[in-house]
Amino acid sequence: MGLVITRAGAIVAVTTLFVGCSVKRYAINTLGDMLASGDSVFVTDDDPVLIGEALPFSLKLLESLLAEEPEHRGLLLAAGRGYLLYTYAFVHIPAEKASLDDIERARTLRLRARGLYLRAHAYALRALETDYPGIGGRLAQDPNEAVLMVARGSDEDVAALYWTAAALGLAVSVSRNEAALLARLPEVEALLDHALELNDAWNGGALHEFSITLAASRSTTVDAAVLQDHYDRALQLSNGNRAGLHTAFAEAIAVPAQDRSRFVDLLERALAVDVDAEPNERLLNLIAQERAQWLLGRVDELFL
Repeated sequence: MGLVITRAGAIVAVTTLFVGCSVKRYAINTLGDMLASGDSVFVTDDDPVLIGEALPFSLKLLESLLAEEPEHRGLLLAAGRGYLLYTYAFVHIPAEKASLDDIERARTLRLRARGLYLRAHAYALRALETDYPGIGGRLAQDPNEAVLMVARGSDEDVAALYWTAAALGLAVSVSRNEAALLARLPEVEALLDHALELNDAWNGGALHEFSITLAASRSTTVDAAVLQDHYDRALQLSNGNRAGLHTAFAEAIAVPAQDRSRFVDLLERALAVDVDAEPNERLLNLIAQERAQWLLGRVDELFL
């Protein structure tokens, strides 16, 4: 009788454990799907300071969930996207501003930005790996061949290509003297070019805008005609509702050409964007307009 009870108890215990694990996993996946479905609660907000204070907690929550479900594609992409947004707005831009009067603080912020961008890149690349195992290693060997593994033009695949490229590209931009990172620019270009080939209209011209941002961050001579095409296409796709497009183009085109009037005109166009016209771009537009205002204050430094 005792043996029967022992066996029955063991079966109940194992069953309870199995059900408990299943319920926990289901809850994590449900919450993960919800968090990964979009970040509108952040990007639609009109208070960048509030978002800057709230994002770190949300990012650590995502990482806690990923510790339980490390291959949840949506969570991985949300983590990559979230870390990139936080780093650009609240670490990278402050580093640029600090470089004018506090070189040591600017260096510290750039190092932090580099680390956070690489964390964003790692998460976005892991998201790609869930559907395309081995793509990370192949990117390091032959970027142009590796990206061909991604043959679909779905929003999810293009998003993964974009966030992987953007995070690595921005990491390079804050580490211009680091040869190892500079050597990875071909990965950035291959990822971005392939995303454009699959669906250049994704996210209202975001791919074209980042093409301009990437060109502005590089020290090499830019092809003005190519950047003009990117600008025109992004302007069309976004219906003129991306303030960051104008600021990126101003820095990429007008500064190298020392065209002061065009620079001012583009920044004024950025400031004229109605941040309420496209709620899903509200936060990014506010950040871009703050940057445009800062750049306008530096006109005399940037132009002879």
